Amino acid sequence: MTSRSSAPTAQNPRRPSLPERAISRRLSQLSTRTGDAPIGTTEHDLTEEIEEIKRYEDFTTIDWVQDAAREQLRRRARKQQNAGEFESKGRLGWRRRFEDIYDAGQAWIVVTLVGAAIGLNAGFLNIVTEWLSDIKLGYCTTAFYLNENFCCWGDEKGCPEWHRWSSFWIFNYFLYFTFSTIFALAAASLVKAFAPYAAGSGISEIKCIIAGFVMKGFLGFWTLLIKSICLPLAIASGLSVGKEGPSVHYAVCTGNVISRFFGKYKRNAAKTREILSACAAAGVAVAFGSPIGGVLFSLEEMSSSFPLKTMWRSYFCALVATAVLAAMNPFWTGQLVMFEVRYDRSWHFFEIIFFIFIGIFGGLYGALVMKWNLRAQAFRKKYLTKYAILEATVLAAATAILCFPNKFLRIDMTESMEILFLECEAGRDYDGLCEVNNRWRLVLSLAFATVMRTFLVIISYGCKVPAGIFVPSMAIGASFGRMVGILVQALHEAFPHAKFFAACQPDVACITPGTYAFLGAAAALSGIMHITVSVVVIMFELTGALTYILPTMIVVGVTKAVSDRFGKGGIADRMIWFNGFPFLDNKEEHTFGVPVSQVMTSEVTWLPSSGFTLKSLEQLLSQTKYQGFPVIEDRSSKILLGYIGRTELRYAIDRTKKEGFVSSNAKCFFGQPPSISLQTPSTAAPPVTFDAIEDASGQQSVDFSRFIDPTPLTVHPRIPLETVMEIFKKLGPRIILVEYRGRLSGLVTVKDCLKYQFKVEAQETSTHDPTVDMRQEKLWDLINRAADWVADKVLSVSGGRINLGGRGLSFMESRMDDPRDQLSPILASSRHDILDGTEDVDSGVELQARR
Repeated sequence: MTSRSSAPTAQNPRRPSLPERAISRRLSQLSTRTGDAPIGTTEHDLTEEIEEIKRYEDFTTIDWVQDAAREQLRRRARKQQNAGEFESKGRLGWRRRFEDIYDAGQAWIVVTLVGAAIGLNAGFLNIVTEWLSDIKLGYCTTAFYLNENFCCWGDEKGCPEWHRWSSFWIFNYFLYFTFSTIFALAAASLVKAFAPYAAGSGISEIKCIIAGFVMKGFLGFWTLLIKSICLPLAIASGLSVGKEGPSVHYAVCTGNVISRFFGKYKRNAAKTREILSACAAAGVAVAFGSPIGGVLFSLEEMSSSFPLKTMWRSYFCALVATAVLAAMNPFWTGQLVMFEVRYDRSWHFFEIIFFIFIGIFGGLYGALVMKWNLRAQAFRKKYLTKYAILEATVLAAATAILCFPNKFLRIDMTESMEILFLECEAGRDYDGLCEVNNRWRLVLSLAFATVMRTFLVIISYGCKVPAGIFVPSMAIGASFGRMVGILVQALHEAFPHAKFFAACQPDVACITPGTYAFLGAAAALSGIMHITVSVVVIMFELTGALTYILPTMIVVGVTKAVSDRFGKGGIADRMIWFNGFPFLDNKEEHTFGVPVSQVMTSEVTWLPSSGFTLKSLEQLLSQTKYQGFPVIEDRSSKILLGYIGRTELRYAIDRTKKEGFVSSNAKCFFGQPPSISLQTPSTAAPPVTFDAIEDASGQQSVDFSRFIDPTPLTVHPRIPLETVMEIFKKLGPRIILVEYRGRLSGLVTVKDCLKYQFKVEAQETSTHDPTVDMRQEKLWDLINRAADWVADKVLSVSGGRINLGGRGLSFMESRMDDPRDQLSPILASSRHDILDGTEDVDSGVELQARR
């Protein structure tokens, strides 16, 4: 028997995908529960037992082919049960009819409950975030719990009831710095202590989860709770992060937590995927006040499978969520988001030139931020994982120091966009934004805000607090767009009679800088996420102006064209690559021109149909980490008989030992007994029945044949690799066996396809720059020297009473046990363990806690 080599590196320690303790506990529970049951356990019951055990698997992939087959088995068992009731009673009773109606309507009940919960949570977070953001600048004397807008209701220029903390600028500066630091410290500490998965945006992980990747705890209750608590703290800390990306995460967490109370979704991954896709749409809907845009975002960016039924449920979930948010009316204005705006002016065709310029900026911005943010992420993962809390706190403190002097950086980003989007009419103004005499100072201020915010987004996105990138990118685009609009307006006023501006009407404002800010926000969002249609619809729903759909489409189209010149995929796709998640993007098309035999793994660990003892099987499971094994007739012929999963094999062995009917030297048979006919493709895969162990008492053999899948998905060695990748994308199997004339030749997984894909792409593009590592080491050495200097100064000022001790940052270690920090980017130049579900990698991190 040959072995398939996949030894993890020291940098990528192994993470268990099937915890043995959990399986043993579950088997004990099942044995206790079924101890008085009849021996002839049905095939359906054993399927449910094994599926209950499989819920403990982590960092594996769902086999959608087997999941669909198991659902068919459940439906068949239910149909037989109903048929039996018909025979015994002649007709279905009212209780059975009610159960059938309830089963059919579970989807709508779940979608309604989830949508309402998402809307309530979004409204609560909006209120808390606005208050925390304003408390850094002042307080309301009439009611301390009111933010500035509510305190000065109806007065856009402020009111006496809202007091700044002090009349001294430097003292306000200090309090702003202090509040920002405390908020970031609290958010990072809570994330570290209770839910490491609550850090970050979560969109890239959710894309993989919807595609079938299992990450236990990522969508759990604790993640939902901590994400909801820490998100307002992170936004109010002033970090250049947004809440729209995390809104998708907590929305999907809400759907996962609520759906677990319904049996249909607890045991069916495909139906759970429908709910998660709908929740992603609802998360974007409440974040932007755009239900249709949310559905299109889920279709365009999140879901690998989006049938019509899923789209309808996504629409309904987004509708319920936005309706609940509108009923809460968190801003008391009837608006769903703070930066919602209405335009009553039209645009001119000569402005298309400037719109194209804004679109080019959006594409360049996305390429710049993605390139340097990935480098910042690599530095963070290599050097800063032990200092997660310190990093977030220092970033917030530095951001406060840099942003307070600039009026566009000082305030909350959503409030900043609301100001930049406005037209200069009806006395609307913000600190001289619409004053002609203040124009050039504003241009410099907006330019500084654009550059500084871009830098802060690069270094802040990815720190260990709830952090999105939607709103920061939109704020950057809005400041740049407003700057362009002001310059175009100045150009028109300088040359009002030029032929270029002939379309402008006299005595009517020709240029509206607010629309340029609006289009800049759309360009930056499209550039960072590489999405098009959903951005256009979201921006349309924000403005309600049909006249600006064409400019938005032009800007987004140019941004998309420029972005594609610098690489495929947005920041979420790049993070999937960076973390090494097994994800095949169905939007990509490949032309490799090679057969699957050049990509498959030829050295496979297989099981013979006979000759293995029970002890040998246990040794095989303990020495290997694969999630399944092909079953062949014998070593010489290698005739493929089927495939058995690791969970099924472990379950069969443990149950056999628990019953105590056979010894460890008993022979195990996987071949199909002659008296039992082979399963057809329409039957469940894998069939997981178990012969009555009672009949094997005293015998020296155990028949495992009914645990194997006799019809695994197989392909010919000469089939094109592109076809195999389409099978993975469309059908979603965990593994595909390669056989030639009935003989096992090898196997192929998503990992094998990804490795070959990146190998080809690495040959076509430039290789890794070795100077990057050298620069990172120099930067790390500089940071450690700065930490030593701070420690020495503290020791000196305190007169020796405060000794931070150690060298470098060792005295500030606060490692966050985020399993994602153990993963590596997918590179063709070196070995990388891409988690695809065929192996089981152990990081030493307990992932079962706080689900």
